[in-house]
Amino acid sequence: MKCLLIASESAEMLFYWTDLEFQQNIQKQYGFPAFEDSISTLFAPIIISFSTMVTEADSYTSFTTENNHIYVLHQFDECLYIAVNGDGEEKEEDLRRKIYVMNKMIEVLFGMVTLSGNLLRKELRARDTEQRLRLWKHLQSLLETYSHLRENDQSFLVEAVERLIHPTLCEQCIEFLERRLVQQINSSVERGGEEVLHAFILVHTKLLAFYSSRNASILSTSDLLALIIMAQNMYPSNVDVDDPSPEVQSGDMFILSFCALLCRACSLSFVSLFFTSPEKPVRGSTPVFEFVDPDIQMAEDSLSTLEVYPPDPATPHKVFLEVSQKDGLYPMMPHSMYCLKLWPGITLVLLTKFPHSGVAMSVYTFWEAFAKLEKRLNEGQGGSTRGQPMHEVRSKLDKFLKTLSSQLQNVWTEFKNRAFSRGGPGFSRDLILWCKNMKTQLCGIYRQCFLSDSGPDDTPRHLSPGLRERAQTMVQEQLMDWKDFLLVKSKRNITMVSYPLSDFPGLVHFICVDRSSGQMIAPSLSITERTTSELGKGPVAQYIKNKMWSLVSTTRHYLQKGYSTLTLRDGDFYFCYFLWFENETGFKLEAKDIPIMPDDSAPIGMLAQNYYRKLLRYYSKNHPGETVKCYELLTVHLGVIPTEIILQHCRQLASKLWEPSRNPLL
Repeated sequence: MKCLLIASESAEMLFYWTDLEFQQNIQKQYGFPAFEDSISTLFAPIIISFSTMVTEADSYTSFTTENNHIYVLHQFDECLYIAVNGDGEEKEEDLRRKIYVMNKMIEVLFGMVTLSGNLLRKELRARDTEQRLRLWKHLQSLLETYSHLRENDQSFLVEAVERLIHPTLCEQCIEFLERRLVQQINSSVERGGEEVLHAFILVHTKLLAFYSSRNASILSTSDLLALIIMAQNMYPSNVDVDDPSPEVQSGDMFILSFCALLCRACSLSFVSLFFTSPEKPVRGSTPVFEFVDPDIQMAEDSLSTLEVYPPDPATPHKVFLEVSQKDGLYPMMPHSMYCLKLWPGITLVLLTKFPHSGVAMSVYTFWEAFAKLEKRLNEGQGGSTRGQPMHEVRSKLDKFLKTLSSQLQNVWTEFKNRAFSRGGPGFSRDLILWCKNMKTQLCGIYRQCFLSDSGPDDTPRHLSPGLRERAQTMVQEQLMDWKDFLLVKSKRNITMVSYPLSDFPGLVHFICVDRSSGQMIAPSLSITERTTSELGKGPVAQYIKNKMWSLVSTTRHYLQKGYSTLTLRDGDFYFCYFLWFENETGFKLEAKDIPIMPDDSAPIGMLAQNYYRKLLRYYSKNHPGETVKCYELLTVHLGVIPTEIILQHCRQLASKLWEPSRNPLL
């Protein structure tokens, strides 16, 4: 019984997703031929009630019905998001997180258009029915992909990126991306005016190698996680199907690595060396990918994900990502995303810079100026705005508009007459409406330039299909001898064997996160029909997995209340959580009270809202001139271990995990 929808202030449905049980229940209750009519009838009173109470400054963010259905509501600009759960599997925090993640994915797909409710409505509810249903299907699939990763992948549980730990191979791949792949693409005449800024290789959801060009901005953890969701949505990982062979177990990791090196030295095929046997056919070099064994019956509510076939790699995706420059931060700047499948479970992602992307920065700068002015006017500070900043905006915007012909020029002329002319009202509250009009027109220019199929000068702006195919082949040749090893390594990235019993007696599991870099380390905890964790795949392994998910939820609750340390005993196990700060030399900084947040605040994490960036900024105020880093550690011990030993383990583990000799690329 799950549902998420987006509606306008007038109760118009802009998007919805439901599971099968919710859909059947609503159809049974209302019985309209079209399901959209049924769901609109159900939610219209709630939407109107919420809008009315917001107007009266007496809004609410959640409620529970008599039948224990939880409703969580949040308004982003002019769009109202509502998430519902009626089966008890999701709490209020989970629903709020789902809302924020959905909003994040829409920002990545539509950029600054999300800042105008009217323009976003045109995108989400296109007049063309087929186009609208195709978009809704895509958004539904993204939501289901995120939910699956959130329930099964530790990196999405804690919202941090996990790297494959193999320093030698990682360094070789980064060097290859820099000196061969990116260099050849950016020097090609077939690049259509685009420039590769970032290139990275994913093995399932784990990062094998990441390269950014010198003139590229840092790719934020939030954007990288969103891109991984999109890559997984295009080419879903099926652990059982992607498994290179049932014979390959964790004990064979050394053999696999040795064979890969031997093959490279002898120019042999790794697959033929390791997997040739009389009983089994040799895998060919051309990968064949099957989504799922036809005998496997999938639940109806997840079937829709499998019906969304991976897009043609020849089709780039427009994504809008954060760019950091010396003069400030620019959110939602246009990029092209090329997601090229190398083999099942292994993907190459290229992010390119749009031609004329400077236009997007100018548009955002002007939009931000009018947003700030509108805020000051609403606060009654109109008199203080007739200063140099708005005169600078006037001069720059006049120059900017000389290259464009649009309705924006008419609105800007009217704004200037009111704000700057001697006979006009000046910077008073009368300008608030015109500030809104200017923001809408700027978003319209952005939409025209970057959401249409061609740029401002109507020139093609994509890497050619031939160039993409050559890039794909180059990486396949580079990784051919490693691909089976990588698929196995992705399931056993770090094992508890690396942390011997003699050093950490009673340690069952841990997750450590570097919140400054947005990266995490944890022993593998994958439980499927064909793969198991070191705890096996019975009730103990499932119990630990469930407890880790519950522990993360509990720690976020207490972190929201201002607690940075948590220890608790649950049956036969002892759980610990620590958050602390260090300077760049590794010296632990003095603890400081963490801000207490209201219950309905944005969820703690790095995907939808980067809580830790704000926390680092808050803590760094007392350490000017220093680079402050933030870490988190979660551990599970056997309950028989004395508390003082457990705390000693946590200190030792925290110092050992980030040793340069152990993980040089982290």
